[in-house]
Amino acid sequence: MPAASDLPPYQRNALAPSLLVAAYLFISPLLVAGEWPLVTRFVAAIFAVIVGWYAFQGRQWWWLPIMAIIAVLWNPFFPLELGADFFAIAAPVAAVTFLVAGVLIKTPRAVTS
Repeated sequence: MPAASDLPPYQRNALAPSLLVAAYLFISPLLVAGEWPLVTRFVAAIFAVIVGWYAFQGRQWWWLPIMAIIAVLWNPFFPLELGADFFAIAAPVAAVTFLVAGVLIKTPRAVTS
């Protein structure tokens, strides 16, 4: 294990959740039958809140409205009926947004002695 002095002063906690949800959103337009659209709404909304939380922890406030928009658009409890065509276009856009956020959101590393 590297020494604490060898580690960067920040960590990218949002990267793993962003990679997961981006992969799911890229394949989500193919999952249009059955309950998959509802599952996609849950996945996207929950991960938008998670990535937004990491942005909040990293004090990168500009990501909060973007993640809030994604969470509202994919909200499964009060769904917006925007149509399958909208989500077929919006899913890859949101996936790329998650990827960019995962790479850019940095959280300060806790200093341990």
